[in-house]
Amino acid sequence: MPVPEAKQSTIWLHLDFRPDDQQAEVERFLRVAARRVDSGQGSSPWVVLADPEGNEFDVLRPEEPEPLQRIVAYPRRRTPARRA
Repeated sequence: MPVPEAKQSTIWLHLDFRPDDQQAEVERFLRVAARRVDSGQGSSPWVVLADPEGNEFDVLRPEEPEPLQRIVAYPRRRTPARRA
């Protein structure tokens, strides 16, 4: 659900996609409402996009080998705020 406020916390789930054709997949995501995001990645070989709600994800190049554990996404445990 879209909200009017800007993102105020870290992303709890981050997806990396590794298609056979990076450019074609980026174009497909852009056609279905994704947008490019500058997250300071510079000239990295991946493209950072965001869905309409602002959830960021990466589109990687197919020829970059990467360990499986870097592709698997998992939720982070939230630490409760301490009261004074």
